Amino acid sequence: MSNASDKIRRGCPDAPPIPKASGAVARPIAFLDRDGVVNADKGYVHNVEEFEWMPGVIAAMRLLNEKGYIVAIVTNQSGIGRGLYGEEEFMLLTFWMLDEVERNGAHIDVVYYCPHHPESKNPEYLAVCPARKPGPGMLERAEKEFFIDKERSFLIGNRDSDLGAARAFGIPGYLYEEGDLEEFVRRLVG
Repeated sequence: MSNASDKIRRGCPDAPPIPKASGAVARPIAFLDRDGVVNADKGYVHNVEEFEWMPGVIAAMRLLNEKGYIVAIVTNQSGIGRGLYGEEEFMLLTFWMLDEVERNGAHIDVVYYCPHHPESKNPEYLAVCPARKPGPGMLERAEKEFFIDKERSFLIGNRDSDLGAARAFGIPGYLYEEGDLEEFVRRLVG
């Protein structure tokens, strides 16, 4: 497994982007929202005990891997900004998630998150951040770090804010509400 900590990045403008690898070929990217797409949205999920995979999600990631897509999780983590849990707890859960996906034969290329909230009591997280969906900041960060075939890229989310980020970035956004995510993705990528 590659170093998991290299795969988890703030998607915010104040975080330095990772330079693109030279000579890389453009690939499509599939942006997946976390809560409600990757895992059941139970409200501020921040530990393994609360985490419940959505049906078919790892098989969907495996399919995307096989089709040559970059798999990127894009997640607002306002629970950090609201003081409900810390970045360390978010990181530990994300390390576990990355490991579970790899143990099951798939991989996530990157996880972008935004911990900011416009009403945070903690000055570190108090911001109207362009990375917070519906802002396109996390998607723009991915474009700075990967050679993206934007024509074939898309976002899957469960809220209007997710789809708003896709629109602002200029790619299709698809609303996922329930069901087998592998079947949902198969309809999109063939």
